[in-house]
Amino acid sequence: MGRDHGFHPVRITRIIQETPDTRTYVLDAPFPYRAGQFVTIKACGTLRSYSMSSSPETDAELMTTVKRVPGGLVSNWMHDHLAPGDVVETTLPAGVFCLREDEQAGSAHEFAAPVVAFCGGSGITPVLSLAKSALAGTGRPVRVLSANRDAGAVIFATALGELERRYPGRFEIRHHLDDWEGFVTADQVREFAGGDTDADFYLCGPAPFMELVENALLAHGVAPERIFVERFAQTADPPPEDTPEQEGTLTLVLSGRRHTLAQRSGETFLESARRAGLAPPFSCEAGNCATCIAQVTEGEAKMRVNNALDEDEIAEGWVLTCQGEPRTPHVTVVYED
Repeated sequence: MGRDHGFHPVRITRIIQETPDTRTYVLDAPFPYRAGQFVTIKACGTLRSYSMSSSPETDAELMTTVKRVPGGLVSNWMHDHLAPGDVVETTLPAGVFCLREDEQAGSAHEFAAPVVAFCGGSGITPVLSLAKSALAGTGRPVRVLSANRDAGAVIFATALGELERRYPGRFEIRHHLDDWEGFVTADQVREFAGGDTDADFYLCGPAPFMELVENALLAHGVAPERIFVERFAQTADPPPEDTPEQEGTLTLVLSGRRHTLAQRSGETFLESARRAGLAPPFSCEAGNCATCIAQVTEGEAKMRVNNALDEDEIAEGWVLTCQGEPRTPHVTVVYED
């Protein structure tokens, strides 16, 4: 049985004003989670995913941090209407923007690969969570370059300063302010990475920022598998032109009813369901939130992008239907009731 990806009522215990347009919501939610993960919040008839800024290694309470986005439906509603004591509906924590498990629980004195992070704006949120866990639960050094438009936009300035004082020699924070230095350049990325090409690199922020950083790191000799990128926007590539044609059938089971239709090459399960006139659950359509989860009970499938399911869930046949495609002539996909 897959992990519960439904929604749960969660009470807000406190709200912390981080910057004029950023708030941290402290939640009475005893959910197990890993540093770097996110929850998806249901509000205003839609869903949005927000990263945790807390760490299970250092914080007794689960916290998610939300920046007000101009025109943002959910972020503006949360800032304008939510108060301590209010209840919101969230999923359990999900996401794979995490420390590698083989080094997460290491001795505080053993050597391990450094953690080097590049974040822009509110991209510092999951990075703070990762930094706290890496510093408290492993012996890994952590370096963070945090880019913001100006000093007033820096989120978690106090918390980051406290980490630097608590872990001298192991934690470095470099604040890059666009109004003083211009936008981050590829040369600055390479300079900050330095000789640590064997580090684990974590990227979170606006898409152009992450693209620049990722390309600079690759050109610097960093292996692609050492780069971890957190995205909350549609990034799935179209299916490659050499995708083999599939001749067969696809059976979708939704609310206990079976619907069988012909497979179409390059079509995701979610697209197939829509073609059949069905209305299955979905939200981000980017492989992030797991709202569209279903289980493959016959045949095989492959996901284009997966930022929500862990290896055990995949082994049990769970799939993100917005990213899943058939890989056998017949596939049966069963949505959760």
